Order: sequence, then structure tokens, then C-alpha cells
Amino acid sequence: MILIWFILLPLAGGVAAWLTGRRYPLLSRCVALLALILTFGHALSLWVRSTGIAWTGNGDGHRAWLYDVHYEWIPQLGISFHLAIDGLSLLLLLLSAFLGIMSVAASWTEIRDRTGFFHLQLLLVLTGINGVFLAMDLFVFYFFWELMLVPMYFLIDLWGHENRHYAAVKFFIFTQVSGLLMLIAILGLYFMHGAATGLYTFDYMELLRFQMKGSASLWLMLGFFIAFAVKLPVVGVHTWLPDAHTEAPTAGSVILAGLLLKTGAYGLLRFVIPLFPAASRDFAQVAMILAVAGILYGAVMAFGQTDLKRLVAYTSVSHMGFVLLGIYAGNMLSMQGAVMQIICHGVSTGALFIIVGALQERIHTRDMSRMGGLWSTVPRMGAVTLFFALASLGLPGLGNFIAEFLVLLGTYPADKIIAAIASTGFIGAAVYSLWIVQRVFHGAGNRAASERDGRPTDFSFREMAVMGVMMLVLLWLGLYPQAVFDIAKHPVESIRFTYAPGDNR
Repeated sequence: MILIWFILLPLAGGVAAWLTGRRYPLLSRCVALLALILTFGHALSLWVRSTGIAWTGNGDGHRAWLYDVHYEWIPQLGISFHLAIDGLSLLLLLLSAFLGIMSVAASWTEIRDRTGFFHLQLLLVLTGINGVFLAMDLFVFYFFWELMLVPMYFLIDLWGHENRHYAAVKFFIFTQVSGLLMLIAILGLYFMHGAATGLYTFDYMELLRFQMKGSASLWLMLGFFIAFAVKLPVVGVHTWLPDAHTEAPTAGSVILAGLLLKTGAYGLLRFVIPLFPAASRDFAQVAMILAVAGILYGAVMAFGQTDLKRLVAYTSVSHMGFVLLGIYAGNMLSMQGAVMQIICHGVSTGALFIIVGALQERIHTRDMSRMGGLWSTVPRMGAVTLFFALASLGLPGLGNFIAEFLVLLGTYPADKIIAAIASTGFIGAAVYSLWIVQRVFHGAGNRAASERDGRPTDFSFREMAVMGVMMLVLLWLGLYPQAVFDIAKHPVESIRFTYAPGDNR
């Protein structure tokens, strides 16, 4: 039951919030918040216990699991309800619960229509995400992968902004089509493993022992890669992201940037490279080029935006390029940097989306040409935005710097030219991050807009509490990243052990 609680707590909390929401909206918010606090506490207790727990491996001396739950489900088809957790999934479960709490708290006054149903959809998304991070049966994994899509579609379509219907449909089509490609790859792996061994199974542990080679391995790997690349997103299949982010409510944007994108990175680390190490090595150079293209493209596109929320959305394309680069550089430094970037990007970009949502709630616009000169009016909001803008550009002392620096340091022995080009992403990040602060909070301001929209109020105690916690997390990760490195060491070492195209040891 230890692992099943990660599924049951948000699911039960979402249903309870829905049932109480019609008559008691405040109670609905409290129920959703309590369910996520309990989930976070459960994950935190596992982290504390993991320091002294005996790791269980599968015999190769590298892959280790904190807990492993396995129940037969449909044995005739080789389907089982198999959940397992290691350091990587534990970190992401902590991130999931943490950002869920921040999302509910940030949406406290924003969502006034169908409050109970909103929190049901939000917690259903988190249920699916937690299932993705735990599933060790590919059939169960695909079930949770698809479960994420429907509630996120409703979050965008029902509580989004002006073009929410278009954005919701575009998001659903991109993710559904790519998911079907992954399903074909899963079935291909299932039947090829059965034909070769006589055992037809979707179990991840069994499939790990079946190392394919040749063109079949490459094509199956691409089926998985494309599905995860769309979620990451990789440049070229990213076009759903700016629209979805721009039109989603604040909580939807936080979950999209902080968690749904991370399921793509998790899929690459957990499934693509371990299941197809040879094909992944052959594909590494292409993936690294795509990563650099995303870093530069996202930065340039971010600088060209006038819609503040769309600008922040394009920064995700750039920052997640570092994750892809770190994964395929393939050594311990780069992969640890990628894991750190997964966490830090979720916190920093999630915070920026909360700030944008708070601004829009106050001045009813995301157009930066109608902003300016707000620092004197909302100094707390301005100071908080400056902090997260500095985190986004990679200020030393904050977690984002550690993450991106390690990715570049690990990429250098794998490919010096790609590392040099990727480093220019720091310049782009500095430009668009400081551009946000200058355009929104400095200058003379827009007198016509201020007269029409009125004088905005500064961050409340609730909002400052949310921002303060997220600031402390980034500061802690920047000053003491070893806690993350220690718990991620075993799964990252396992991946590097089977892959390692750029290891310089």
C-alpha cells in the first residue's frame, strides 16, 4: 500500500473536492489542499526513510528500487499491476505533490466557477502523473499516460482564456497521436520479446533483459522517443505548448510546465535509453542537435513575444533543451544536471506562471506593452519576479545554475562544439529574463491602461507564502544540491552504465 497511496490520495481528494464543491467552494479547496499535503508528506517520509533503507536490485548490481509492488492482473496477456519507486521517481513524486499544493494555493481566488469540478480535474491530472512515475508495467504505464490527457484538456477548455478551445484541441491531438505511436512501439516490443523468448509480457523488468539490435530496435525506440519528445517538448513538435500555456488557467500552466513536460524527460530516462541502449547510442548525436536547436530557438522566440505568458512558455522550450542535452550526453555529470534541471525548471517556471496569473487577475491583460512602471505599485511582486527571473537566467547560488552548468560540463567531453553552442543559451536566458523585469516593472508605465484598469494590489500574505516557499526551495537546491544528487545517484548510474556514449572515464 505504500506506493498505492500516491494514486489513492489525490484520486480520493479530487472526488471529495468535487462532491463538496457545489455547496461549499471553500471546503472544496481545503479538501484538495489537504489531499496534496498528505501526498507530499508521504513522499517526504519515503525520502527520509530512503537514507537508511536496503536497496533491492534486479541482479545487475546497478538498478535499485526503494519499494516494489507487484500484483497479477491479466496473466493470460502478461499484464500485471506493477509499481516501483527509486530515487528518480521519488524526486518527481515530491515535485508533483509540491507543485500541486502551489497550484491549489495560487488558484484560491482565480477559480470561482465550478470549483469542485476544477479541483477534481486538477487532482486527476496529478493522479495520472504519479502513476506514470510509478508504473513498471508498460500496459499500466500507457493507461496512466493517457489518463493525464483528458483532465488537462478540461482544465484548458473549461477554465482557460480567449482561445482555450483551439488550444485544448491542439494539445489533445498532439499528445494523443504521439501516444498512439508509443502504443504501437509497446505492442511491437511485446510481440518481439514473446517471439524471441516465449514469454509475452509487458513487465518492465523482464523487458530490460531483452536487448534488441538492428533496425527493429531503432524503429521501436523512435516510437517511444516521439511520444516523449512531444511532451518534453523537442523543437519541431513543440507548437502545441505556447498555445496551451497561454490559454490555460494558472494552475494548468503550472502543472503543464512543472510536471507534464517532465513526464517526457522521465520517459527518456526510464524507458528509451534502458530498453534500447544500442539504438539510443546511435541516435544520441541527432538528439543532442535537436536539444541545442531547442535551446536557441526557445530563447529567440521568447525574446520576440509581447504576451508575457507566451514568453514564459517559450522559455520552457529553451530550458528543457538542456534536459534533452544532458540525457543524451550520457555521463554522470550531464545526467545529474538533467535531473536537477527537471526539478529546478518545474519550480522556477511554475513560479513565473503564478506571477503572470496574478498580474492578469489584477490588470486583466498579459500584453507587456500595457505594463511598465509597476514596481512602485506592487514592490513585493516586482522583487519576487526579479528573483525568479534571475533563477531563470542561471544566477549562481540558485538551483538552475547548478543544473545547466552540470549539463554543459558533462556535454563537453561528449561533443565540444555542441557544448559551446549550447552555452550561448545562457546569454539568451539573460536577455529574455531581464526583458521581463524591465518591460513589466520599470519605465514610465502605460497611463491609459492604469486609468482603465485601476491601481493593482500587491501580493497578499497567501501569495507571498507560496512565492516564499518556492524561493526557498530554489535557494536550497542551489546551495546544497548534494541531497538531490545522492538520491538520484543509483538510477542515473544504472542508465549511464547501460548507455554511456559520452562518458570520459
